[in-house]
Amino acid sequence: MPSLPQRKVGIVACSGEEMAEGTVTRLAALRVLEELRPADTVTICLPLFLAGGEGDRAFAKFYPTIAVDGCEKRCAARATELYSNKPAAGILLDDVLAERGLPRPQGLRRLTPESQPVVDALAEAIAAEVDHLMASRWSRAEGKVLEASEPARVSSAGCACGSGIPVTRVQVNGRALEIMALDPILEMAYGQGLHVPVNSQAAGASTVPAQLMDTVRLYNTIPTEDDVAYAEAVAIAWQSFCAAKEQAHG
Repeated sequence: MPSLPQRKVGIVACSGEEMAEGTVTRLAALRVLEELRPADTVTICLPLFLAGGEGDRAFAKFYPTIAVDGCEKRCAARATELYSNKPAAGILLDDVLAERGLPRPQGLRRLTPESQPVVDALAEAIAAEVDHLMASRWSRAEGKVLEASEPARVSSAGCACGSGIPVTRVQVNGRALEIMALDPILEMAYGQGLHVPVNSQAAGASTVPAQLMDTVRLYNTIPTEDDVAYAEAVAIAWQSFCAAKEQAHG
């Protein structure tokens, strides 16, 4: 079965090893990735990103990222914006220290025990930002969080960013609609037991299972005025997919 990409938040942490702040950002990011929000986050290796890592750069174009910096140079945020896309959020360690009234961390690769609260506070700040981004609407086309009052726009950036996420084009009343990740979504739905009879009526919104459309909306920003058109496009693709499956099974 094709792999369906899940929505996640990327974390780009400062990699400055010559300062304690760099060690804090890496340890805090690691705690979020492994303990606090493992299901919602992925790491983006800053050195690999700078060296031209296509996978990390493509991810940062398609998904929201959080840049976590240890100093005012903001290397993580600047590199992400320069080579991929502006981070959805940026966290500066100095801001967290000031907000919590914490002392500056001490030590280099091995922090002093007194510096552990700094790591914990930064990890909590990152986790809170992850929660905010996961609950927000994200425009892949514009690479930013959509405000509540801002109209959504259909994204067609999936194939251009090199992320490997498939884009299906469906013709509806002479209009070509692009739907991201549709093939793996249909495959997943069929595997879960959702079928459409081959001899059913012409495709329409009523033939689309509600949970299927809910999944499509997770990966596609659909304007309210185009909801019916997209539902019809998904119905056409769904009927065709199920018919092909039934024919293959004899």
